Amino acid sequence: MFGKGIRLFTVFGFEIKVDPSWLIIAGLVVWSLAVGFFPHYLEGLRPVDYWKLAVVGAFGLFFSILFHEFWHSWVARRLGMQIKGITLFVFGGVAEMQEEPKSPQNEFWIAIAGPLASLFLALVFYLVYQMGLNTELGQGVTSVFMYLALINVILAVFNLIPAFPMDGGRILRAVLWKVKKDQRWATRIASNFGAAFGLVLIGLGLLNMLTGNLVGGVWYVLIGMFIRFAAKTSYQRMVFKSALEGETIRGLMKKPVTVSGALSLQELVEDYVYKYHHKMFPVLDGQEVQGCITTRQVGTVDRTNWPKILVSEVMKRCSSENAVHPDEDVTQVLAKMNSTGQSRMMVVEHDRLVGIVSLKDILGYLTARMELDGDRGLE
Repeated sequence: MFGKGIRLFTVFGFEIKVDPSWLIIAGLVVWSLAVGFFPHYLEGLRPVDYWKLAVVGAFGLFFSILFHEFWHSWVARRLGMQIKGITLFVFGGVAEMQEEPKSPQNEFWIAIAGPLASLFLALVFYLVYQMGLNTELGQGVTSVFMYLALINVILAVFNLIPAFPMDGGRILRAVLWKVKKDQRWATRIASNFGAAFGLVLIGLGLLNMLTGNLVGGVWYVLIGMFIRFAAKTSYQRMVFKSALEGETIRGLMKKPVTVSGALSLQELVEDYVYKYHHKMFPVLDGQEVQGCITTRQVGTVDRTNWPKILVSEVMKRCSSENAVHPDEDVTQVLAKMNSTGQSRMMVVEHDRLVGIVSLKDILGYLTARMELDGDRGLE
């Protein structure tokens, strides 16, 4: 969903990253607190003091979102799921789960963990705020705790709206899944709620812009568009999962176009790249797989040297990054393509090249399955 992001630290085995887009929301939060929230509740302070409180409040929001996502991740890991880490981005945070929950019960507990954590944090901040009113803590400090208590309640309540893939939408999916024993159907219903809620936010945003609240309106529209997009892609992933369940590469692989390591790069380009338009070619020595050569690798060599340099001198040796087994699950191969950035992979069995599989072939199969199943996605 996101790029690599900026790695900050690791907590209990969870890698914490910040997407560059988070800087946008961080800046807006600091600005809105410094010129709006704190001056409204605390009159008479110097402008620099408002900005200091705003920075502290922004760090508190950072911690609150991280705390919310941490409990999603911790519960998921306790239930046996693999969690890559937590990434903060412009619209909040996301626990990067490597797989879907295997039961509605697991889905429910993972989804509810975040809002419960936010409500707990809201209670803690509120108690500190109340204690601060009866002590010598400055008004500035207590106002920060009041803001953090309020923002955590908002985080919990907003996330409980039954709009997939938000927490409330995941709870809705868990309930529907439990009732009908059909995860795909439950995902479709919950995703439709999410897409509809996205439209509502977009409508509210346009209304706000028409009434003069341009900045607030734009944010409503952006969040609505994001939720709508996330709902549609979440359902699409479920359709893909259903279509690919039990499928192996053996049924999708095609006969490969191979080259010899004795070819020059010039011959490779003229006789193979321009003819077949592939980005990767397996390199064979007789029947034995030596490796593969890609157009990107050829592109790193000065064009004037192509006639003098052999494919065998530039090719990349076989590894788990560029070769798969014919009985490997299609979803695993897709994940491998995503992580390595490769769209074509060799299919190797007992050190023999038995086929080639491409992202284009897999997507073509998925499209055909969806048309045959009559699934047109969300409206």
